[in-house]
Amino acid sequence: MRRLPKRHIRVLHLSAPTQTSQSSPMKPADFALLVAVCLFWALNLVVTRWTVTEGGVPPIFFAAIRVSLLALVLLPFLLPAPRQIGIMFMIAMGMAGIHFALLFLGLATSTAGVASVIGQLGVPFTTILSIMFLGEKIGVWRTAGILLAFAGVMIIVVDPGQFSLTIGIVYLVGAAMVGAIANILMKRIDPMPAMRLQAWIGLFSITPLMAMSFLIETNQTAAYAALDWRVYLASIFAVAGVSIFAHGSFYRLIKKYEVTLLSPLTLMTPVMGVALGVLLLGEGITWNMVIGGVMALAGVGVIGIRRNRRFPEASVGDKISQ
Repeated sequence: MRRLPKRHIRVLHLSAPTQTSQSSPMKPADFALLVAVCLFWALNLVVTRWTVTEGGVPPIFFAAIRVSLLALVLLPFLLPAPRQIGIMFMIAMGMAGIHFALLFLGLATSTAGVASVIGQLGVPFTTILSIMFLGEKIGVWRTAGILLAFAGVMIIVVDPGQFSLTIGIVYLVGAAMVGAIANILMKRIDPMPAMRLQAWIGLFSITPLMAMSFLIETNQTAAYAALDWRVYLASIFAVAGVSIFAHGSFYRLIKKYEVTLLSPLTLMTPVMGVALGVLLLGEGITWNMVIGGVMALAGVGVIGIRRNRRFPEASVGDKISQ
């Protein structure tokens, strides 16, 4: 398979850390920042789950509101425009447009805890796609990690009595897949600052999400306008807390530290997601979820530690699509 030109080796500004930072342990302040980032990512799933269930906001419409606010806030960062505008549009669909529609629909019919674990499938999906399209070679350990991750998720989502998947699970798995596709497409676009990427993702996603919402949902505007302050706070949190603070901070950490150090630590996110789902939403935990979750996260951890050669950021790049 044809190798990519050198100019595509860097994704955005997620360049490899310097030689000095590769051998340095993480500073306490940076570790505390990473914990805060993972907490915000986990809380985002819980907040979204509440908004589209208890809050009563149609899920795709809430996704459209989120990207609209994101584009508005980051409007000053739009220029200069990306040179590969078509690829940028496809990335936006994979990271927000289609991804958010599937993710929010999944959260409307599944729990935040399950969504936290299934979202980690983006890591093995990205690795598999890097094998198919980037010529990545994997050994026994990463192969075992991929199989372990999928086996763990299957234990969580499949009802042994009926051997069936719920529609919410299908949506969540689909969201992980389209996010992984967007992650691979980012190898084809020129590097750009994180805020400019987020601005274009938001701008391109508004129309498709609004169109999908008004095609299949009803009473969107009335439902959003009639609700209490918690819904509006959830919208602000999704943009300012997740898209700007969490994603922006994570980009800075990737520039300072090895991916193989960061990737296993980001597994705090699904653990926090499960815990917050129980504490804030009263979600239950089953033995299937515990056993399957441990297996899935162990598999993802193995993939992250044994990083890709062609796509070093594969194990963490999917985080920006949360």
